[in-house]
Amino acid sequence: MGQPMRTRIAAAAAAVLMLFPEAAMAATGGAATRSEAPAAEAPTYGRTLPPVGFVRFCGRHPEACAMRTAGAVRPTLTARQWELVARINAYVNADVKPASDEDVYGEAEHWDYPTTRGDCEDYALLKQRFLEVLGLPRSALLMTVVLDDKQEGHAVLTLATSEGDFILDNRRDAVRRWSDSDYTFLKRQSQADPRMWVALAPEDPGTPGTVAVRATR
Repeated sequence: MGQPMRTRIAAAAAAVLMLFPEAAMAATGGAATRSEAPAAEAPTYGRTLPPVGFVRFCGRHPEACAMRTAGAVRPTLTARQWELVARINAYVNADVKPASDEDVYGEAEHWDYPTTRGDCEDYALLKQRFLEVLGLPRSALLMTVVLDDKQEGHAVLTLATSEGDFILDNRRDAVRRWSDSDYTFLKRQSQADPRMWVALAPEDPGTPGTVAVRATR
């Protein structure tokens, strides 16, 4: 990650922490508590191939895909931390303007941290980075590929908590349970290893080559 992006993320995270000083406690205390309602967690079906855009992203940003030592942690979030998550979701949605990879990078599929414009996976990557900087464990912040109601590829960020799996979506500011969406879940990062991906369907139907741009509100 380049220095300007690091500076931007650090400055934004510091501003949020001034409003929510306990946010840095997100990965402490009872963070390893498992959900008592397994149905609230999206089922997984073993390893699968990661999206090509993600593989190339890791090549450019190896530190973003490096193993973390904390293990597969599902944090127990306080009410204030949930508010922080919602604010980060809304902040990135408002701060980044929707644009296709062709428009921004001149190629069909390019995953990266956006500066001013980006598409769905770029929003999700930036939210992942913000929330990790603010203290949430990386194993709880999982890039996820889905099909939307038009059967088009889309990317969201899954927040894996002790209460179940929730999604942060650039198409809406509300943070929802994964099961409350109308998406077909295909694959996501493994909690055990951010470089690995797991299938979210018994038979992975594959991932479309291009991930959809944010829908106009």
